[in-house]
Amino acid sequence: MGFGVKEAIIKLDNVWKTYEMGEVKVNALRGLNLEIKKGEFVAIMGPSGSGKSTAVNMVGSLDMPTRGKVYLEEHDISRLSESELAQLRGRKIGFIFQQFNLINTLTALENVALPMVFQGINKEERGKRATRILDKIGLADRLHHRPTELSGGQQQRVAIARALANEPDVILADEPTGNLDSVTGETVMGFLEELNKKESKTIVMVTHDANVAHHAHRIEFLKDGAIVKSKNNKI
Repeated sequence: MGFGVKEAIIKLDNVWKTYEMGEVKVNALRGLNLEIKKGEFVAIMGPSGSGKSTAVNMVGSLDMPTRGKVYLEEHDISRLSESELAQLRGRKIGFIFQQFNLINTLTALENVALPMVFQGINKEERGKRATRILDKIGLADRLHHRPTELSGGQQQRVAIARALANEPDVILADEPTGNLDSVTGETVMGFLEELNKKESKTIVMVTHDANVAHHAHRIEFLKDGAIVKSKNNKI
C-alpha cells in the first residue's frame, strides 16, 4: 500500500494543513514528514504557533490533511469512512490531554469505563477492566470519587487510565504535565515511561517543556509547520 517501513504505526507523508480565514490562507503544517515506529517514545516540541496542535490532530487521526497522506498502521485514513476511522482510532489510540477532560458527574471508575462503551464491551467487563487499570496506577481507593474530589495529579492518573481502557497500541499525550506541579509531573512521566518500557506502548507526546521531553527516546522539533531538527535521547 506504499506504507514504507512495516514497523511504523503512524506515518505522516508530506502533510499540509491549510486553514482559510476569510480571504487569508494559513498553512499550519507545511509538508510535515513524521514516522513513529511501534514501541517508540517520541516527543514533539516547538514554539507557540509552530503547528504542534495541528500535528497532534494528524497523529491522532482527528483531522484530515489538506494535502499529503496520514497512515494509521497500514490504513490511509482518507480512505476510511468517519465511522470506520472512529472505530480504528478508538482501538488503536488512547488520548491524554492537558485539561484532563474528565466528566465531573462520573466517578473515576465510570470515566475510565466510558471509552469501552463505544467499543461494545459489556458492562461487567468494563467494570473489571477499569478497576484493574485504576489499581495498577495506584488509585484503587479512589474508584468512586468524582474528579472534583481528586487532586490534579490523581485526575491526570484517571485520564491515563481512561486512555488505556481499550488497550490501545499508541498513547497520544498533549502537554500531559501542563497543569501539574513539577513533582507530580515527574510522577506522571514515570507512569508513561513504565507503559513504554514494560507494556511496549508507543508514546507520542507534545510538550513545550525540555525537562519533560528528555523522558522520550527521540525529540522532533517543529517550526513553521515542519520538522526542523531531530534528537535521539536514549536507546
